[in-house]
Amino acid sequence: MVLPPVVLVHGFATSSHRTWGSLGWIDLLTEAGREVHAPDLLGHGTAPKPHEAAAYAHLEGWLAEQLPEGRLDAIGFSLGARLLLGVASEQPDRFRRLVVAGVGRNIIHGEPDFRRRVAEAVAAVRPPEDPAMAYFHALADRPDVDREALVAFLEGFEVDIEVTRLAHITCPVLVVLGDGDRSGPPDELVAAIPDAELRTLRGVDHAATPKNYEFLDAALSWVGEPLP
Repeated sequence: MVLPPVVLVHGFATSSHRTWGSLGWIDLLTEAGREVHAPDLLGHGTAPKPHEAAAYAHLEGWLAEQLPEGRLDAIGFSLGARLLLGVASEQPDRFRRLVVAGVGRNIIHGEPDFRRRVAEAVAAVRPPEDPAMAYFHALADRPDVDREALVAFLEGFEVDIEVTRLAHITCPVLVVLGDGDRSGPPDELVAAIPDAELRTLRGVDHAATPKNYEFLDAALSWVGEPLP
């Protein structure tokens, strides 16, 4: 059986290279004979970085246009996972298998105040004292990052996804979440997806997830599994 291409979608304030390339994901999938597509999201990496919030309002549609033709497998982390779930709910026939990591209750019951604080942390000149906000500040404190674009992103894209949309996803979905990740709990998300399985990473927080070997092994096994 010839397996389809694999799409890798990174999280907020990072890039395809930092999330997937530098951590070996792309090399491992390529060595396994998979065709890999790892686009940078709008506002990130090598993609255009508009400063207008309206440019990010239809990000799901933008991502769908970056995907290869035909059925595919996909792995997403954090924001990338949220976007893949949205695309898969609108275009379920495009996906054979899906892995979503670093998401849970946070994308169903959003926290506007948290997003506001993240935007402030991204825009700040100095790191905030709050460790969680300092993490986002550090992500944005890189030469290739456009802070103004990231703030516009947060203002323009609606992170919450209506739980009823998740019922339209038809492919098997692996939900991966660290037990130290504040994005959880994952129960409501898993229950809303018709064919979902949960993998909990013990002792792992949000930031450590992409480089966690258990996540890497589970995700590669999931997308490497042929369907009956």
